[in-house]
Amino acid sequence: MTSSAVAQVFDGPGQPFRLEQYPLPRPGPGERIVAIRCATLCGSDVHTIEGRRHEPTPAILGHEGIGEVIAAGTGVEHDLGRRVTWTLADSCGQCRFCQQLDLPQKCDDLFKYGHASLTDGTGLNGTYASHVLLRRGTHLVDVPATISDTVAAPANCALATAVAAIDVLPEGVDRILVQGAGLLGLYAAALLRHRGVKSVWCCDPLEKRRQQVAAWDVTAIHPDDVGQVKECDAVLEMAGYAPAVADGVQALRIGGTYVFVGMVHPDSQLPLTGEQVIRKSLRLQGVHNYAPRHLNQAVDFLAELGQDDRLQNLVSPPRPLSELSQAFSAARSQTWLRVAVAPDSRL
Repeated sequence: MTSSAVAQVFDGPGQPFRLEQYPLPRPGPGERIVAIRCATLCGSDVHTIEGRRHEPTPAILGHEGIGEVIAAGTGVEHDLGRRVTWTLADSCGQCRFCQQLDLPQKCDDLFKYGHASLTDGTGLNGTYASHVLLRRGTHLVDVPATISDTVAAPANCALATAVAAIDVLPEGVDRILVQGAGLLGLYAAALLRHRGVKSVWCCDPLEKRRQQVAAWDVTAIHPDDVGQVKECDAVLEMAGYAPAVADGVQALRIGGTYVFVGMVHPDSQLPLTGEQVIRKSLRLQGVHNYAPRHLNQAVDFLAELGQDDRLQNLVSPPRPLSELSQAFSAARSQTWLRVAVAPDSRL
C-alpha cells in the first residue's frame, strides 16, 4: 500500500488550489481508508469556490466519489477490497435525531465529508484527493461492477438526495412537477417514472437539459410554460431558484405537497404568503441530505438500469486531479451535468 496521499487544498474564494502531499494515517477502530477512483464536482462546491457558500479553510473539498477500501481498522477488517460509495456524512447512531426522528443527517455529532477543515481529524476529509479516511459512523454501499465509476460517483449526493425527496411524498401521487433539470432534478424525474408515477413534468430554461430529461419519458417544458401544468399532487423544487415557487404553488392542487430541496443558500426568500398555504391546504416539506437507506436505494436504481447510455452521458470523462481548476471551469460551462476527476500518475 502507498504511504502517502495527494490532495488539492482549498484556501478560500479567489485563491488557487494547491497540490499537497500527506502521510496516510493508520485507520482507527471502525475507520477505513479509501483510494479514490473517481470524484465528481457538485454544484455546492462551485458555489463554495466562488464565495457564495462558506466553508472552513484550508480544506479538501469534494464529497461525491467512489473508491476501493485499501486499509481498515479494528472491527471492519472485512471491508478490505470493497469497491464502494459512502454517505456524505457520518452520524453517531445514538442521539435523538438518529434513533427517534429518522434524521441521522442531522445528528448531534454530525461530520460531513468535503465540508471540514484540514485541522479536523486526519484532514483527509474530501474527495478531491487520492485518498479519503472514512470515519466509523459512515455507511458504505457496495457498487456492482455493472456501474461505471463516473456513473457511481454522484450517487452519494444528488441521486441519494433525490431518493430522500421522493421518500417524503404521500402515497398515491401520480401527477408531479419537478422544477429544475440539473442532475438533482433529472434524477428525481427519472426515479419517479421508473417507479411508475403516471405523469411527470420537469421544467428548465436550458434546452439541452430538457432534452436530457425527456429521454426518461418525462414531459420536459420551459419554465415559461409551467402555467399549463395544473392540479399536481406534488411539486419538487430542485432548481435553487426562489422566484419559481410562485409557479410551483399555482401548479399544485388543493391539498398538494411542495418539497423544497434545491435552495440551500441564503438567497432564498420565498414569494409565498401564509394565505396561499392555508387556503390551498398545502403541505410544505424541506429535505436536506438523506439517510443511509436512501443511498442503498440510489445504488439499487443504478444497478437496475445497468450500463445505460442515458446515465453515461450525464458525467464527463474524468480529468486528472492535477487539473482540478480546469475541471471547475468546465463545470461552470454546464456542458455536462457533472464533471469528473480522477487521481493520475503524475501526482
